Amino acid sequence: MYDKLEGVEQRYIELEQRLSDPAVIANRDSYQKAVREHSDLGKIVVVFRRYKEIVNRVEESRQLLNDGDAEIRALAKDDLAGLTAEKDLLENDLRILLLPKDPNDDKNILLEIRAGTGGEEAALFVGDLFRMYGRFAEERGWKVEILSQHPTGVGGLKEIIAMIQGRGAYSALKYESGIHRVQRVPLTETQGRIHTSAVTVAVLPEAEEVDVDIQPNDLRIDVYRSGGPGGQSVNTTDSAVRVTHLPSGLVVICQDEKSQLKNKNKALKVLRARLLDMKTQEQETKRAEERKSQVGTGDRSGRIRTYNFPQNRVTDHRIGLTLYKLESIMQGGIRELIERLTTYYQTQALQNAEPAVPH
Repeated sequence: MYDKLEGVEQRYIELEQRLSDPAVIANRDSYQKAVREHSDLGKIVVVFRRYKEIVNRVEESRQLLNDGDAEIRALAKDDLAGLTAEKDLLENDLRILLLPKDPNDDKNILLEIRAGTGGEEAALFVGDLFRMYGRFAEERGWKVEILSQHPTGVGGLKEIIAMIQGRGAYSALKYESGIHRVQRVPLTETQGRIHTSAVTVAVLPEAEEVDVDIQPNDLRIDVYRSGGPGGQSVNTTDSAVRVTHLPSGLVVICQDEKSQLKNKNKALKVLRARLLDMKTQEQETKRAEERKSQVGTGDRSGRIRTYNFPQNRVTDHRIGLTLYKLESIMQGGIRELIERLTTYYQTQALQNAEPAVPH
């Protein structure tokens, strides 16, 4: 592992030299690629250099334990305790930083939220969750674009699909996939009873054309006139698009735009992301069967979180975390949840990691 870190530092130094090369600067793509890699490696190098400094100071303190002066020995013993604790923390940080990076982490995402059990109350909560994620994205400077939505008659949403564009979007939100349960008194409830409803959330990395090979002959594309809630016409042209991927049977419908071409392009974006997700899930299932465990895959088959409005409580069932600040969370304040989930899954991954850095 130490050799890996030395290699990372050497690569970091090489990139620093490349970034001052006029030929690299003149090539925009090469320059941006080098900048991104330099930035990513810099996070590791800063910790590694501090780690090496602490290791040297630990060795110096150990040597002073044999000094003839009792006072110096006592000071060295005190220093050694603090330095050893910091070295252990840095060592753990380095092991996390060297974990294999998810190749999708920096990608944009498709966020799909659908009403489950609970009727109109579930549909209303779809809108609430979408606003929560939207505000979180806005705070990070990410762009949110609605690709498709199916509203209900009382202001809810049967489903909504949106693209969230921003570096690290998938890394931050990939653990949000699953069943989200809400417990509250619906507006239509006259006796004050608490109802339980559920919605499903899927977070898919955006797929580029190179990620998924879609043959034109594998697609059936139908166009028709868009319709809205209550059956009224959204527009008077056949702009709605339904794309069917024949080999998988996946169907995507987009009708929000007045342009048939825009709806088709949006539908293909959604289709590519779903096909990439299917491919990834198949690979994860195969790996899970091989090692009989699956870490950090964002399993969407079970309940992951409960939002209890009467108690102002949010509980994430995967990590046993309960926070009594539901109002803040619904306003987009999900950073603590995301950080705790990331730490949990990193800890899980470290169980299969290689031994620590040599002393």
